[in-house]
Amino acid sequence: MDPREEQVLGKAYDGRLMRRLLVYIAPYRSSAVLALLLIISAAVLSILPPYLTKIAIDRYIQNHDLAGLNRVAALYVGILVAVLGLTYGQTMVMNLMGQKIMYDLRMQIFRHLEALDVAFFDRNPVGRLMTRVTTDVDALNELFTSGVISIFGDLCTLSGIVVTLFVLDFRLALAIFSVLPLLFLVTFTFKIKVRDSFRRVRTAIARINTFLQENITGTAVVQIFGQEKKQFEKFTRINCEHLEANLQSIFYYAVFYPLLELVGALAVALIVWYGGFKVLSGTLTLGALVAFIQYSDRFFRPISDLSEKYTILQAAMASSERIFKLLDTPPSIVSRPDPRTLRVRSGRVEFRGVHFAYHPGDEVLHDVSFAVEPGEKVAIVGPTGAGKSTIISLLSRFYDIQQGQVLIDGVDIRDYDLQALRLSVGIVLQDVFLFSGSIANNIRLGNTEISDEQLRRAAEIVHASEFVEKLKAGYEARVGERGSSLSVGQKQLLAFARALAYDPGILVLDEATSSIDTETELLIRDAIEKLMVGRTCIIIAHRLSTIQNADRIIVLHRGRIREMGTHQELLKLKGIYWKLYQLQYKDQLVTSQA
Repeated sequence: MDPREEQVLGKAYDGRLMRRLLVYIAPYRSSAVLALLLIISAAVLSILPPYLTKIAIDRYIQNHDLAGLNRVAALYVGILVAVLGLTYGQTMVMNLMGQKIMYDLRMQIFRHLEALDVAFFDRNPVGRLMTRVTTDVDALNELFTSGVISIFGDLCTLSGIVVTLFVLDFRLALAIFSVLPLLFLVTFTFKIKVRDSFRRVRTAIARINTFLQENITGTAVVQIFGQEKKQFEKFTRINCEHLEANLQSIFYYAVFYPLLELVGALAVALIVWYGGFKVLSGTLTLGALVAFIQYSDRFFRPISDLSEKYTILQAAMASSERIFKLLDTPPSIVSRPDPRTLRVRSGRVEFRGVHFAYHPGDEVLHDVSFAVEPGEKVAIVGPTGAGKSTIISLLSRFYDIQQGQVLIDGVDIRDYDLQALRLSVGIVLQDVFLFSGSIANNIRLGNTEISDEQLRRAAEIVHASEFVEKLKAGYEARVGERGSSLSVGQKQLLAFARALAYDPGILVLDEATSSIDTETELLIRDAIEKLMVGRTCIIIAHRLSTIQNADRIIVLHRGRIREMGTHQELLKLKGIYWKLYQLQYKDQLVTSQA
């Protein structure tokens, strides 16, 4: 994973990105308008209390008018209660709206990820993609709940205070604003420093996510080779980078806010000095002086908030750029506008002059041509890297070929609806993936059309029911993440049951018995014989003992078909297959000769 992608680059505000983000507010425009009205109302009301203080002092306190003072005090309290209610209302509305927007965005990202082709996931680490759905979306949540709309409240408050100050006494207002250059200098310096520290934080988070994803997934390998200490040391270094970046950010915030308070204090000092002089000279009332002091405090508060919102806005722009880059990545494997929506019928498979490369200029398959007739059992063997698993990936259209055709029932697979095609090809992989949940859910995979009876029947045929029914909860027994509570053999049997429950016309076994013990392999062999009835079957295996009874065996070598025939026919050729057979059974051959 390239940590540079996690850095905060670009502008703090990008109109193009903001317009795209505002699209997500559209379904909740009524909530946004309500929140805006509540914020502006609260901002307007919050400007009134200092002015009420002026009135109380100048009109009632100095004139010893207790009744008038009581009325002003009651109005003052009423405004505070109203501001409290409005602030509560806008906080609830904005946060509810923000959570709904985040829900929609996460659903859109997840839906898009599911539609992307396998090649995309070959290029992009899981840690990076998880960051998009979690950390980046959370950054946008802050924007919607604390940034976009609430900025209007701060701007409204600032505008109202400026107007009120000039109305009260424009000379004293100009004296207060004389500290603004210093305020802008402090704010601008803070903005630059925080941007740099925030970039470091984002980069460190990206490294932590990637490291954790790799190490949690590969915990068994780390423990087998006793690398716990080294991996801990690596994580310590990465974690320290994150800590240092956060401490740097904390330092800048710790300096900025006291400096902001200092500038505010200088403004108050100017008010007391110059305003006091004007009070003594009779050109300013005492109440106006007190109001100026209160307005000064309220003036710097929104500026402080705007500085923090700048950081939120900057993070949101960076996160939105990465999210939209992901959403703008189109799936390269899609159904045609008018695809065949029916599942395959007889299950005849044909590769016709197929050329394929994962990377341009590095072909994995060279002019591969063969046909598998309906109901035929064909095995594909060859050394590692020969292209066996690639053939299966192409048959399910996980990748598109560069040249040639892959046909099922005489129809190019690109003409089939993608989902219909993949439902027609049942694949049992060597590394079985099970989801957290019940055994029944792992067989069904959410397909409600598969009844309990069909599910149990599929499990019985492949002998999975023998261990499932011994479990206390039976088919409702929970399996851990990736099936951690089951043995390798049990997971493989469930994979067979899953494939059978979907009733595919074509069955593919990709090294499906390479990790199975002898007893389970016998069960698998029996299951394969039952699965063969009425289905085209393609078997990929390193263990030649599992495919000796195949109708035909195709031998791949360096991406080309070198040999084809039955087990006995290939042994007579004394070619690649014969060499593979000799290597696997050399001990038995030596014993028999002795």
